[in-house]
Amino acid sequence: MADPATYRPRTGEIPTEPGVYKFRDADGRVIYVGKAKSLRQRLTSYFADPDGLHERTRRMVTTAASVEWTVVGTEVEALQLEYTWIKQFDPRFNVKYRDDKSYPWLAFTVGEAIPRVQVMRGSQRKGVRYFGPYSHAWAIRDTVDTLLRVFPMRSCSAGTFRGAQAAGRPCLLGDIGKCAAPCVGRVTPQEHREIVDDFMGFMSGSTKVITRELKQKMQSASDNLEFELAAKYRDDLGALDKVLEKQTVVLADGTDADVLGFAEDPLEVAVQIFSVRGGRVRGQRGWVADRADDAELPELVQRAVMTLYAEGAPSAMPREVLVPVEPSDAGLVAELLSEHRGGAVRFRVPQRGDKRSLLETVEQNAQQALARHKMKRAGDLTTRSIALEELQAALGLPDAPLRIECFDISNLQGTEIVASMVVFEDGLPRKSEYRRFVVRHEGQSDVAAMHEVISRRFKRHLEGPQVIEHGELPPEPAEAVAEKRRFAYAPSLVVVDGGPPQVAAAKQALDELGITDIALVGLAKRLEEVWLPDDEHPVILPRTSEGLYMLQRVRDEAHRFAISHHRKRRSTSMTASVLDEVEGLGPSRRAAVMKKFGTLKKLRAATVEEIAEVPGVGRTTAESIATALAGAAPSVSVNTATGEIIDD
Repeated sequence: MADPATYRPRTGEIPTEPGVYKFRDADGRVIYVGKAKSLRQRLTSYFADPDGLHERTRRMVTTAASVEWTVVGTEVEALQLEYTWIKQFDPRFNVKYRDDKSYPWLAFTVGEAIPRVQVMRGSQRKGVRYFGPYSHAWAIRDTVDTLLRVFPMRSCSAGTFRGAQAAGRPCLLGDIGKCAAPCVGRVTPQEHREIVDDFMGFMSGSTKVITRELKQKMQSASDNLEFELAAKYRDDLGALDKVLEKQTVVLADGTDADVLGFAEDPLEVAVQIFSVRGGRVRGQRGWVADRADDAELPELVQRAVMTLYAEGAPSAMPREVLVPVEPSDAGLVAELLSEHRGGAVRFRVPQRGDKRSLLETVEQNAQQALARHKMKRAGDLTTRSIALEELQAALGLPDAPLRIECFDISNLQGTEIVASMVVFEDGLPRKSEYRRFVVRHEGQSDVAAMHEVISRRFKRHLEGPQVIEHGELPPEPAEAVAEKRRFAYAPSLVVVDGGPPQVAAAKQALDELGITDIALVGLAKRLEEVWLPDDEHPVILPRTSEGLYMLQRVRDEAHRFAISHHRKRRSTSMTASVLDEVEGLGPSRRAAVMKKFGTLKKLRAATVEEIAEVPGVGRTTAESIATALAGAAPSVSVNTATGEIIDD
């Protein structure tokens, strides 16, 4: 590793103007590109005490061997140059959003004399109007095939078009009514252009106007006794309805917007984009990228927006972009994109209503995409083998950790403390062997709770072999003995969610039980550091390490399992504590009430009449229940390990 002091420029040499800077390694390769409003202020921050830097920033400055910069006139120019250089140099420490595939678009070659509709992939070209992108090419072709009967524009290749012109007769599409056949003069170029404009208008969201015109034409043809023509218009309306049925209305006001949802963890970030035109979802795309630096969500949003729009066709850019938070330089980005689009572009963070609901849906899609990405890696046998071998080498284990158990603690300010144990065998979850714990001593810290849980789990480990070896017949039923044997199966590696304090507590519990042959590590959330017992410094696995991905997945699964247990316990205790105070409501009636409504939230929303319908509960008792619930605040819990707020 290089010492940043060896290439640190003098402070007076660094200009105070806005600009873009590049860090290069010893071989001259660009490893990081950034922009700054003041180059001096920004670059100086990289050469502060390395121990105070974010881990990824520290790794970058110690990998670099030189730094250089370029002064520009405005912050907008800096933003544009930064994006250009990131694309040009592909620096390893920048987040780089890339499509996981080439998405298909519905394209209209409006720059040609006789425009053509087709499915296109790859970079966008001038003189082409794009709609989408879509997830599957077959979905576009199915839509186009349906709409060509309503908007019979050209869809053939240049060769087919020239061949039809030379032969003086149209192709099959012209014969079956799915092309107006401008190649043989059935319609003039101007008439064909009007068909193209109607087709693009429909794809842009002007569905009501076109539907209304078709209805008027159908009625007019019927009034003139042209029933065959009226039937054609009727069939055209049916075709439009068929297409519209596949496009759900998500925004009732007919807004044109792109909606960006993000899901992130310390190693990767997933982005999903829904393209909404005329209030309907017209296209969807998504990326998953490695997190190579310490960028926060506003910076990630900015990079995604620049990647999405900087080189796209202006016609594909909407006026409104819905995002979870504004980009880090929202004003600059909006100015740059507005100039590119030729009209205003604004960012909006929806707080309520349909747009907020849509943003949450897109964020759920991003979370699922990130989970699928991780599952794809975890499900590959070769990848799992590599991960286990990496863990064996990094942690100095005698064998690959074929069975991994991970423990996590969840509580609400020292109350309702619960813990989870998840099991991975051969790199895959064994959900039948997951365990939940209720910590017996309220008010304990996470560290003390970890000590208790590890002690209880491995006491069972010690008890299991004794039952088998001595052939004793315990008083439990056979099912309980089988359960004990499974629980007693020793892991190759124990992972605790946390840093040195949690690792020390787990190590103390194992030492007290005399267990020395089970490896133990802790995985700290903030920097994804791997801590070994009694080690002063953590093990830093490479960000691309399959072993680190496996540890992270095991830890995240333990966290999810602990949170779900905690929510269930808290809901039950809140219900009991509130309903216990209701006069005349005994255990059996309370059970009947909860059986009918299921959760405290649904019970709180019920009317007095609905509560009184429960057998054995009269109106007076129902009114007492409603009064008690009205005075009880909704429950909120905080996971002390992450600060995550969980609201019922």
